Amino acid sequence: MQRTDNDVMLVTGATGLVGSHVVERARNEGWRVQALVRSPSAAGYLKDMGAELLIGDFSDSESVAKAATEATVIVHCAAKVGEWGPIDGFRQINVRGLEALLDAAEKSGKLKRFVHVSSLGVYEARDHYGTDEDEPPNLAGIDGYTRTKVESEQLVLQHVKEKRLPAVVVRPGFIYGPRDRTIVPQLMQRLKTQKFAYLGSPDKLMNNTYVGNLVDAIFLAIEKDSVLGQVFNITDPRLVTKKEFMETIAKTAGAPLPTAVVPIGVARFLAKMLEGLYHLLGKKEAPLLSSARIKFLGLNLDYSIDRARRLLGYSPKFDFAEAMPLTVQQFMEHP
Repeated sequence: MQRTDNDVMLVTGATGLVGSHVVERARNEGWRVQALVRSPSAAGYLKDMGAELLIGDFSDSESVAKAATEATVIVHCAAKVGEWGPIDGFRQINVRGLEALLDAAEKSGKLKRFVHVSSLGVYEARDHYGTDEDEPPNLAGIDGYTRTKVESEQLVLQHVKEKRLPAVVVRPGFIYGPRDRTIVPQLMQRLKTQKFAYLGSPDKLMNNTYVGNLVDAIFLAIEKDSVLGQVFNITDPRLVTKKEFMETIAKTAGAPLPTAVVPIGVARFLAKMLEGLYHLLGKKEAPLLSSARIKFLGLNLDYSIDRARRLLGYSPKFDFAEAMPLTVQQFMEHP
């Protein structure tokens, strides 16, 4: 798209890992940025970057619709994440909230680009070896998050087809990077306390995606008119094994290298048993072992990014070997 002085970028989920880096990159490039946040007290650093804070919650369609009135570009990073809980809680945020955002953006008549940040989790929970975007998403899903990420993608692509929404969908894998406050810190703690075990072969691949590489893809999606309506898998240039993934975290954090392995068949049995028990007891927290965790740690997650390289011009700059230590060090310095 041709950028002008009148363009306004709205970033949803702006205090999250991806959203905050999108805001930072956009401000560095001179964009006027509006950051949709739930709590201004948690977004002071975004204001310091020069972003305008808009207060809104995706469970409140009215506040979401109001936020979209000025935007010419929307980067939609907001989502309810997690591996446990009633699906309608995920659907309220990930689908109905998105629908309100799309409707308002289309009614404004100003929208030039909509970048929807989806997930490689939309694919079937099985081993993958070079899976590309020709494989359809798996609507069955394994939890409320992945099921509603598929539904949200379908909603965006429906608007592309029926309302000519100028959208691009990007599907990152496991996202890591500075400002991660969830998974990598949790893994660090488990490694330090020697409570981590591989699920199945440590030689299976991760779908690692450094946030800086993902942000590059997002900005390419904003720039290129030729990719409207496309869906792109996004990962690092080199996927790493679970072993390299965990050992890099452990070495950087000064934790013991993990050696314990739970056979994948045993892990699946235990996960099924625990999930059934937790559902029966009405637990609000996920069990220690679940289908989602087996997908993350037990499956081969090799996805092709050839389409992104070819059509988007995606050329990821950061390799895992430098990006993960940077992530761990940043958290250790600023926990």
